[in-house]
Amino acid sequence: MSRRRRGTLVATVAASALVVGLAGCGGDDLKESRADVVHGKQLFVERCGACHTLARAGTRGTAGPDLDAAFAQSLSEGFGRDTVRGVVHEQILYPNSQMPAKIVTGQNAIDVAAYVGQAAANPGEDEGALAAAVRRAEQSSATAENGRLAIPADPGGQLAYTVSEATAPAGPLEIDSVNESTVPHDIALQEGADGPELAKGETVSGGGVSRISVDVRPGRYTFYCTLPGHREGGMEGTLTVR
Repeated sequence: MSRRRRGTLVATVAASALVVGLAGCGGDDLKESRADVVHGKQLFVERCGACHTLARAGTRGTAGPDLDAAFAQSLSEGFGRDTVRGVVHEQILYPNSQMPAKIVTGQNAIDVAAYVGQAAANPGEDEGALAAAVRRAEQSSATAENGRLAIPADPGGQLAYTVSEATAPAGPLEIDSVNESTVPHDIALQEGADGPELAKGETVSGGGVSRISVDVRPGRYTFYCTLPGHREGGMEGTLTVR
């Protein structure tokens, strides 16, 4: 790739809010034959999806750039997906101050970059092995028993609780949110949809439990994750107290 075209790509992506320190556009280590895109998708959802939106991966993170929007213009102007893959790989290896260092390394970084390069701004849905690579977040309802209510975080690291609606009787209530994923989460409770916050649990991951204890009256409450971008990405639900 020419120095001029490489600079144009970086400028285009940066204008889309993706800050990229581009030292190159890939190389032999990014050849598609060496990349496992299925593994890359799994890692992306687990490690990156809490911050980034990527439609094919089903992630809705808002703390970092929307990767579909960030690369759409460059791709429409003729830049290849191998170039996108190289940009993503360089950003993983040399992150800016807002992106965690070594979020993935080595072959894992190659796999993630290959998947994002294939999926970013690509209409439609993943098929075959890619479609089955990550279990979509499934949500159900829950009812408090003996003054305790379980609202687990999605074990796959997606921005969701496994419960979207819950019910409880009035009185003392303990809410436990176990988080089996490596993506940190907590749980908090507020009155109504935008009322005062009543309680907030600690931030946990890797099997930890975020726990709150409250005394609730009849009415509607909202439970949610307070980490930046998580609630906006869909990590909230409704508690009805009768």
